[in-house]
Amino acid sequence: MIRIRRRTAARTPAGVAGAEPGPGFEITFDGSPVHALPGQSVAAALWAASILSWRTTRVNGRPRGAFCGIGSCFDCLVTVNGLPGRRACLLPARPGDVVTTQEGDGHAGLLH
Repeated sequence: MIRIRRRTAARTPAGVAGAEPGPGFEITFDGSPVHALPGQSVAAALWAASILSWRTTRVNGRPRGAFCGIGSCFDCLVTVNGLPGRRACLLPARPGDVVTTQEGDGHAGLLH
């Protein structure tokens, strides 16, 4: 007996999960608009915009972005709405967020 498989439409992760994302919105990164979707992390929105680095190291000023993607490594630290040290991989993007590159520990320009 020969089994014939019917071809079905390709399944997407959103389709499997039954997700229906709402309309997109904008955040800004270093003054440039970046498109984001509801439920997307800041790191995911930056990745989708081909932005791979948003922090520099304290000692040598080397570029860093997301590494682990689960909040363990702290390579994705970014300044969001004036607050430094936010983990971009864990922080949901919100309409109007102002994201800036974090230089070193992010506290150099802040008043204590």
